[in-house]
Amino acid sequence: MNYNSNNVSLRVMEQFVAVAEELHFHRAAQKLNMSQPPLTSAIRKLEEDINVILIERDSRIIGLTAAGKHFLDQARIVLKQAKLAVTTTQDIANGRTGFIRLGYVGSALYGRLPDVIHQFRLLHPNIHLELREATTAAQITALRNEELDIGIVIPPLMNTDDIQQQSFDFDRLCIALPKAHPLNEYSTLELSQLADLPFVFWPIDEGRSFYMQVFQLCTQAGFIPKVVQEAHNMHAVLSLVAVGVGISIVPQSMSRFCEEKISYRKINGSAAEFELIIGFCQLSPSGQAFVRVAENGIN
Repeated sequence: MNYNSNNVSLRVMEQFVAVAEELHFHRAAQKLNMSQPPLTSAIRKLEEDINVILIERDSRIIGLTAAGKHFLDQARIVLKQAKLAVTTTQDIANGRTGFIRLGYVGSALYGRLPDVIHQFRLLHPNIHLELREATTAAQITALRNEELDIGIVIPPLMNTDDIQQQSFDFDRLCIALPKAHPLNEYSTLELSQLADLPFVFWPIDEGRSFYMQVFQLCTQAGFIPKVVQEAHNMHAVLSLVAVGVGISIVPQSMSRFCEEKISYRKINGSAAEFELIIGFCQLSPSGQAFVRVAENGIN
């Protein structure tokens, strides 16, 4: 007789395990909250379906055959795995477990992001959070390619109707100078004093809105920044400022970075303010849990 796996259901396995453990049809039926005749019939049909004798019996059960003992071990494994599949699926659906790939611009780590991550881990310890620093442009591409689940980026975002956006944090710009720079002798500093100085910047295509905000601040002060070096993230920009390659205009939240080598000077006015937002295409239940914490700080 050919074996058809479709004939062996989880319910039949559960019935067999009960009989094998009790070695008594009546007690096994009571354990399963069913009557004995259908249980006896189910075990007989199981043996017929797989064409194997599993239970030695005459007028009563004597024991399990060697095949029956093996089937008992395998049935227990299958039933345990089936239960695990259900519970883990329910956990994922309810946002109790899961995996989130979270992108962020470098300055976000100096704002409220660390506190949000800490609170999220306290509330959802079984959700794995993978952090990836990247520029706004790189994050938008990664979100669209399903390589990131959530991004923390700097708006405005162009041609991004497919990206949902929610406010996350606020920051402002400041001037970053090497500690030994002559401009540090001034108690106050105007942007116009930066004219003709070498700037360290980042490529416009990796953070267009942030680039344009800095560029506009400089042009409003009467000059176009003279860029002598580009770097692909804010930490790299500041590291170059620290060794004297040039000056820059950076997020004020990062003013603790390399502060023994860099002097951070305030830029007055609302034009120096900017926002950080959460961006995403579609959210899993675990992603929804993170956004709730980011929005409200509560579960």
